[in-house]
Amino acid sequence: MLLENRVAVITGSANGMGKATALKFASEGCNIVVNDIQMDKAREVAEAIKAGGRDAIAIKADVSKSEDIKSLIGQAIDKFGKIDILITNAGAAGGADLEHSDEDEWDRVLALNLKGAFMLCKATVPHMKKQRYGKIIMLSSMGAVRPSISVLAYHSAKSGIIGLMKNLAFELAPFGIHVNCIVPGPIETPFWDPLSVGMSEEKKQAFFAALGKKEVPLGRMGKPEEIAGPALFFASELSSYVTGQVMCVAGGQPGITQSMTFISAPESEGFGK
Repeated sequence: MLLENRVAVITGSANGMGKATALKFASEGCNIVVNDIQMDKAREVAEAIKAGGRDAIAIKADVSKSEDIKSLIGQAIDKFGKIDILITNAGAAGGADLEHSDEDEWDRVLALNLKGAFMLCKATVPHMKKQRYGKIIMLSSMGAVRPSISVLAYHSAKSGIIGLMKNLAFELAPFGIHVNCIVPGPIETPFWDPLSVGMSEEKKQAFFAALGKKEVPLGRMGKPEEIAGPALFFASELSSYVTGQVMCVAGGQPGITQSMTFISAPESEGFGK
């Protein structure tokens, strides 16, 4: 198993990509901290993991609130004694174009999508440093690099995730902590529910099919499980020499090319010769 006896904290894991990732990791031997504000669904995910033979706990926490995050990480450590993997998946769309954006909405969306990721890392990294090991996986959005509509606050927050990841990958590499980012394309999750209010399931699937054919070279929207696979790569030793990277998982949509330059190098005679 790729994650035998590892412990993962996965935010926003009551449904969608977070749930799929939690179940995938558990199938690879990982114990899971399921986090969400929808506790009935979070408990269902945790029970499914335990029924499959791994341990899990469901913890309610709003990742836009620092006290909730401190409690989440504290409970995770109390339960499992360590955190090997952190996935900052929780988030939500919001905002409008520049003309119709307001300060309160800007603050709310950035707190949930960007500040939350920062605070989760700040609370978790000290524990990873102690064990000289950690895998942090952040979720951005294709809207951050290839917007098709103007949702200013959300896209700005998701762009910030890439910058946050880059800096943390540089800062934390000496401690054995890897930090990478997944940029999902259109994925069939509850994220799209506001656009399909009142639709029957048949019409909803037709909406997904039309969107996939219009936007994605592969001709369809992705499934949450298709994000879980790349997340498993970043979380496991398959990516033991990978940090600071952006992976677009978007069915062939044009993504982003990122390079990372380390400006510090060992000062030794003949280095690089």
